[in-house]
Amino acid sequence: MVEQLKRLASGIEGLDALLKGGFIVGASYIVQGRPGSGKTILANQLAFNHVDDGGRVLVATLLSESHERLFQYLSTLSFFDPSLVGKQIQFVSAFDTLESEGLDQVVKLLRGEISRHHATLLIVDGLLTARSRAETPLDIKKFIAELQGHAAFAGCTVLFLTSSRLDDGSPEHTMVDGVIELSEALVGSRSVRSIQLRKTRGSGALSGLHECEITEDGLQVYPRLESLYSQPSDMGGGELGRVSSGVKVLDELLGGGLPGGSMTLVIGPSGIGKTSLGVSFLAAATAREPALHFGFYETPQRLRLKASALGYDFAAMERSGALHIAWQPTTEGVLDDVGARLLRQVQKHGSRRVLIDSLGAFTRLATNPARLNEFFRALTSELRARDVSVMATWEMRDIFGSEINAPAPGLSSIVDNLLLMRFVELDSELKRLLSILKVRDSRYDPALLELIISDHGIDLQKAFTQATAVLSGTPAPVAGT
Repeated sequence: MVEQLKRLASGIEGLDALLKGGFIVGASYIVQGRPGSGKTILANQLAFNHVDDGGRVLVATLLSESHERLFQYLSTLSFFDPSLVGKQIQFVSAFDTLESEGLDQVVKLLRGEISRHHATLLIVDGLLTARSRAETPLDIKKFIAELQGHAAFAGCTVLFLTSSRLDDGSPEHTMVDGVIELSEALVGSRSVRSIQLRKTRGSGALSGLHECEITEDGLQVYPRLESLYSQPSDMGGGELGRVSSGVKVLDELLGGGLPGGSMTLVIGPSGIGKTSLGVSFLAAATAREPALHFGFYETPQRLRLKASALGYDFAAMERSGALHIAWQPTTEGVLDDVGARLLRQVQKHGSRRVLIDSLGAFTRLATNPARLNEFFRALTSELRARDVSVMATWEMRDIFGSEINAPAPGLSSIVDNLLLMRFVELDSELKRLLSILKVRDSRYDPALLELIISDHGIDLQKAFTQATAVLSGTPAPVAGT
């Protein structure tokens, strides 16, 4: 039987996910990054969370900055509790000892403090300062080895903080069990913070770059969705059932409804009725199989008004528990945070059908568009694994024309069902067209349909039988008609 290593949870949910449960108890780690990248916030957030779990923390600074200034900055963060300072959390300055007596005496000082305070977590801030005092690379190795050796014997986990970006072959990297790097870069005019686990000895971890941000609650880490759900959490249902699209005629054309647990993408230009079709899809939910509206543009109140104009009472559905509305603006946000929020809402409400309006909003949050395909694949696979039937909308750029633009390369291979909506000019009138382009593992009627929106909802009628090139938006009459 494989022995499971004991973990020290950081209390930062996303970081613990990257570390597969947290730091290894008794191990040593380097947290590195430029000034302002969030190292001190991460370390102190870990310290206060560790105390909440019953641990004791020793924070040793090798910097000339006073602890009073540090406490002033930390006081703006929700996790900081001044009543714990000097009790469960001890702050010790080793700067004077380092300057006057050297690294050996710093080790002696900290060994004594670890024993005296029964510390289970040691944070050493200022590894760069210690490095500058070392005469040879062997001295810094000896400093780290002696500290981590005593700490491990005492069951104490160690974090070394440094503002230097150390190379993988540096003496410090070779001595510790893990290396965490924090960075910040400009993407356009937006500042993006990232975290990377560059080394995790003896432990699995989620590799690669993951976005993070600093809020009033401290450092928030958002693992890449495709790494978090590289394997779906479940295999989904074994039977191919049917769920109503909310439009009777469409259900008949689909042979009884949309396949259960499938992903349906509705694409079309602005104003064509994509959200209205989605509203009908949500209206088919019940309290036993509730729905979730996950939208970016329609506020909850505007969505209720839109539903009312179609003959649906969303407020009553919300009161009965048949519908939940989650709205988030697209001005700012982290792609993986929004994806994880969607999955949390599904889990919280037990949602069986979801409308994502619109899928294109995710692309505006992406700082690296190249990974959108993997992101969407992970998100849809996880929703499918939870037996959630999803309808998502995507806005095409052109109102007329034959070109169809997908939100990400290869998206058509990810979605199960594809519905196309277009404006059509026919007989001096502008009409709405709906066409079923794809339904995975199911037969369907490929007829061209006119979509009619009224205060009684959506209706579909077979039309355009006497015209050609209808999908271009400017059809021509069939010869002889």
